[in-house]
Amino acid sequence: MYFDFDRCTFADLDHAAEAPALRDARRQLSWAELRAETAAWQARALAAGVSAGTALVLSGHKQVEFVVAMLGCLELGVAYVPVDTINPPQRLQRTLKQVGAGYCYDAAVDTFEATGTQAVTLAEVGLAYIMFTSGSTGEPKGVQIGRDSVALFAGWIRDCLGLGERPVFMNQMLFSFDFSLFDLCGALALGGQCVLCPRETIAAPQAFVDYLADSRVQVWASTPAFVRQQLLNDAFDASHLPHLQVFVFGAEALTTQLAEQLWERFPAARIINSYGPTEATCSTTWVEILPPLESSCQPLSIGRAKPYAELFVEDGELCIAGDHVMRGYLNRPELNAQRLFLHNGKRAYRSGDLVSIDGAGLVYFHGRRDEQIKLNGYRIELGEVDAALAALPGVRGAATVALRRPDGTLVRMIGFVETPETLAPATLGALPTALGEWKQLLAERLPPYMIPSQLLACGQFPTSASDKVDRKRLEALYLDARLKKTKENA
Repeated sequence: MYFDFDRCTFADLDHAAEAPALRDARRQLSWAELRAETAAWQARALAAGVSAGTALVLSGHKQVEFVVAMLGCLELGVAYVPVDTINPPQRLQRTLKQVGAGYCYDAAVDTFEATGTQAVTLAEVGLAYIMFTSGSTGEPKGVQIGRDSVALFAGWIRDCLGLGERPVFMNQMLFSFDFSLFDLCGALALGGQCVLCPRETIAAPQAFVDYLADSRVQVWASTPAFVRQQLLNDAFDASHLPHLQVFVFGAEALTTQLAEQLWERFPAARIINSYGPTEATCSTTWVEILPPLESSCQPLSIGRAKPYAELFVEDGELCIAGDHVMRGYLNRPELNAQRLFLHNGKRAYRSGDLVSIDGAGLVYFHGRRDEQIKLNGYRIELGEVDAALAALPGVRGAATVALRRPDGTLVRMIGFVETPETLAPATLGALPTALGEWKQLLAERLPPYMIPSQLLACGQFPTSASDKVDRKRLEALYLDARLKKTKENA
């Protein structure tokens, strides 16, 4: 059995119906049980008053019930809106209001809760989900993704990645983070199993490894920052996780160093790098990274266009066209006018990402327009500085922060490197001996105006809820350390 994303329903009902389909920290469902629970959920949703063409907000965190609700919405023609309980209650209330939801489904207690208002019929027909991303103004943007776009995404995993029969996927990213759909769509489209990993399990490294081993996880998808955290655990290797065969990365730059560290732990593993904004249904490029890698290969390519995507560059900015591009931001016509346009009859999106594309169609990421700064008259891409820092000896990860005065003017750049030294997590300290000549090493790759004025070691980078490096918290750590030092010298 599997879930047919083209028709949004279960298919091949008599085949391997008793095989495992979904697991969380509490229980496991077979394919037959998953189908039955999804049907029962739909009946309850209809009885509660949920109707096709409206939005239903789903609240929870890595419960089987959350996935059942997502599938139920797809079968009913209801656009689901995922909100993880890691968010403050105000975020949930604001989301309910923004989408005009008449109901919220709480996966933790398996109940439907009425909002007290009539559900609004969505202007866009055939939506699979609405996912909210952070906005530069502080107001989250609701990205509307069609059912046809999700079908294309699931088809790419099924037809292009060669993951074998009924693979087992690890799912640890928040459901409100679109990359989490890779594991769900992959497992469901291939008739495999999706293993949901709650934060409580992940927080205990050995228990996390044991859980993955017991589940026989084969496919891992995450940000590079999340894997760097796991590499601190000696048990994160092929001897403890013999079934883990494929690593898929996205949402952050993958470095040569991290790829090599993974191959040291998992010598036979495949490493796939991917890229794509939420507005392009999770990812739009991919490439398999093959050894051997040269240390000078920074950054690694983020891949070639998927079969259904067209990529082109305008003024350094990547534009993405195809049926996988979003249907627009919810109730944001002014933003849609800025970011969306038609290209060869297809929806197209201005990504804000700065890239180059070589003659073989490989795309290289160089930063974002909103991370482009002008310091002392020079335009600088922070992503390019990050890549140079990541190539320094012994560095596990790198991030650059541009310090500003209260009036917004730039002062200088501070570099941060995550090293294998024994610093406590989210703690700044002195650089290891190997980085004593860091400025000279950077001068071999960067012009003088792109070299940070200071470089600090961090035991383990702080990360955001979506497991990306949190630059704002790095800046706060730096400013707190400066303030403490000033007081000590006073």
